[in-house]
Amino acid sequence: MFKHVLALIALSVAVTLFMTYTQQAVELLLAVHEWVSQLLSDVFSSGNAGSIARGLIALLSVPLLVGLIPALIYYAVKRDFFPYFMEIVWIVWLIQAGALVVKAVA
Repeated sequence: MFKHVLALIALSVAVTLFMTYTQQAVELLLAVHEWVSQLLSDVFSSGNAGSIARGLIALLSVPLLVGLIPALIYYAVKRDFFPYFMEIVWIVWLIQAGALVVKAVA
């Protein structure tokens, strides 16, 4: 538990020190989400069901694509499955979902 507290403190300090870069990363994540959603608007109807399906696929595809990048690099080097793939996907999903909620409220 002590390691987790130290990691939390270290990550909080890093985010605080590099706030402009963190903000740019979240804005890039939201821009990619919006781009995927725009691409999917050609496929799905503009009705309520189509909008929900488009939002769901965009929300799921971006974290999977972000997690796939280090997984492919790891596989190219080690020729083995990346052990932290789902953890990266969950972290990116949580950041993206939080940013989308804040953007919708504001």
